[in-house]
This record gives sequence, structure tokens and C-alpha cells, in this order.
Amino acid sequence: MADAFSTLPPIADGGAAVITGGASGIGLAAAQRFAAMGLPVVLADLSGEKLRAAEKAVQAAGGRVAAVPTDVAKPADLERLRDLALRQFGHVSVLMLNAGIGLNTGSAWKGLDGWKTLMDVNLWGVIHGAHAFLPAMVEARRPAYVIATGSKQGITTPPGNAAYNVSKAGLKAYAEALQHELRNTEGCGISAHLLIPGFTFTGITAGRVNEKPPAAWTADQVVEFMLQSLSRDDFYILCPDNDVSRATDEKRMAWAMGDVIENRPPLSRWHPDWKAAFEAFMAGKG
Repeated sequence: MADAFSTLPPIADGGAAVITGGASGIGLAAAQRFAAMGLPVVLADLSGEKLRAAEKAVQAAGGRVAAVPTDVAKPADLERLRDLALRQFGHVSVLMLNAGIGLNTGSAWKGLDGWKTLMDVNLWGVIHGAHAFLPAMVEARRPAYVIATGSKQGITTPPGNAAYNVSKAGLKAYAEALQHELRNTEGCGISAHLLIPGFTFTGITAGRVNEKPPAAWTADQVVEFMLQSLSRDDFYILCPDNDVSRATDEKRMAWAMGDVIENRPPLSRWHPDWKAAFEAFMAGKG
């Protein structure tokens, strides 16, 4: 049976899907789905058994696949990835800048090496990918998607992992600027999108728990929701999960923006003086 989303212009155009962080989690699920649609897939991830296993999994989904060892923190690796993708498959229809890590440095002013590692992957990895691929993609004047994987923590910035929050908040701002520039580039058929997963059972969460928690979505569910959102041309692909609804996410995000508008203390949602007001707001009483 034909995939319902195979007629989306970038997917129907027949170019390759290039996916960083493609050896596991959401990246691998997306690779398998795109392969099943008939797109050639270029898997980019760190060298090792996980990448080799992912290559076999995508091949089993019926796709042409190239697995390319890539460190997204290194611009030269992304340039090499681009050259291979264009040489082997002609053009890129989907650029999914998905590579990310969940390292916790534990403090806003400690663990500088960890801060640099997070920024190099979560933020610079996306910027490196866009700089490497977009000039040729824009010049091709063909329909394409650029999808960056963000996080709700980049919007509500909860306490506990400042470095991760900053990396994803920076990514949100970058993706917004990217889409604005692309839509104002004459003759450009590329659109950028920010994927914002909910609680998802991936390689990061699997390191903490052995089985999928009931509250979590699977990576396949995230990819399905992503495709539905792309069909609506959504920029913000805000995924729910089995525990938190979209309505709850929206109210939490509205409260976070209210800190600025109402001049509340930063992160007032977790401030004891604002606990009751936040709870009332979430209950619809504020």
C-alpha cells in the first residue's frame, strides 16, 4: 500500500534523505520510513556497530542506503557527507539535522568541557549541516525539507540541565531564522521545520530504562506525527506523548513567555513564590 505522505512535493521529487544521528532513535525510524517511501537514504552517525546495524535495518526496509561515519561537530565531515550524497544520489530532498546528545553538565557555571561538547553537537552540528548542504540545495531550486530536531527544554528551559537547554534554545532560534530566510529567498522551494519531540523512548532514554515507559511515545510515532505536520506545512512540529497533551504543553510554554511579559522571576514555574499561581493557571483559573 502506498504511503499517504509519499506525494508531498519534496518526497515525490525523488532526492535523497540525509539524516544525521541516523543510527538510532528518531533518526533511524525516519530513515526506515523514508526508505519505505522509495527515497535513497544517507545515514550519518559516529562510526561503529550501531551505524552498521542501522544500514542493514534501512536496507531491510527496501531502500538504497549509504552509511557514512560522521562527527557533526566537524564541518569537514558534513562537507564530505554532502559531497557523497550529491555524487551518489544527485540531490537532497530531505535534510534531517537530528544528531543530538543528552549530556548533563549539572551546573550553569561548571563542567565547561561538557558545555562545549553539547554545543558542538546539538547546536553547531545543525549549523554545520545547514552551511554544508543549503547552498547547493537552494541553487537546485527543487522542493526540499530541512528538519532540525529540537526539544521542549529549549522553550521552557526547566532547571537541572542548563547546557542542554541552552543548546536547544539556540537551535530553536537558529531554525526560526533559517525558515524566515528560506521563505524570503526568491525561487527557493525549501522549507525549514523544527521537530519538538515529547517524551520518546530512544537511545538516550534507553540508557536510563530498559523498557519503554507507558508515558513515552515510540520513535515511529514521532515520525508519523512529523509527516502529518509536514503535510500541513507546520514549522513547529510540537509532539505530544502518552502523558502530556498538546494543550498542557501550550499552557506551560505560555507561562514561560509570561515570565518576560509580566516581569516575573525567571523559571517562575519552579519558584516557590509562584507555585500556587502556576497551578491555578494550569487549572484554568489564572
